[in-house]
Amino acid sequence: MHGVSHVAIGVSNMDKSLPFYRDLLSLRVTLDTIENVGGLPTLFRDPQKGKRRAVYLRWEDGPEAAFIVLSAPVGPPSGEPIKLDQVGIHHFAFWVKDLRAKVEKLKAAGVPILVPPLEADTVAYGEKPGGKVLTCLFQDPDGIILQFDERLT
Repeated sequence: MHGVSHVAIGVSNMDKSLPFYRDLLSLRVTLDTIENVGGLPTLFRDPQKGKRRAVYLRWEDGPEAAFIVLSAPVGPPSGEPIKLDQVGIHHFAFWVKDLRAKVEKLKAAGVPILVPPLEADTVAYGEKPGGKVLTCLFQDPDGIILQFDERLT
């Protein structure tokens, strides 16, 4: 392995989630489609649904650039977001520049900020102790936990 291909996020309401990821987080839509997922019934909670709306978003281009897929069922949603340290992917983080300004933009839009910007040591990022990262955690419209990180030194 040499990198992350994509992260797929199940959302309950694409009309709320898409503006959050596209407009507030500045991701660019590269595909917005209805996908037939009927060939994979055992992988879905409700195998009868068979279709989903999938929106593919990127922050950079390139054949191996990571991207995000927002996935919403065609029909009523199901499930709840998990909390930190529960089994499953409980959050993911973006490297950003100007973290404090991005957090102010989120606050102005009414986004719940779970952990306001704070400095952390880069040792947890696989680096020598003593480096600094500014970090914060917040929630998307479904309560999924996201994180911004900005390298300070």
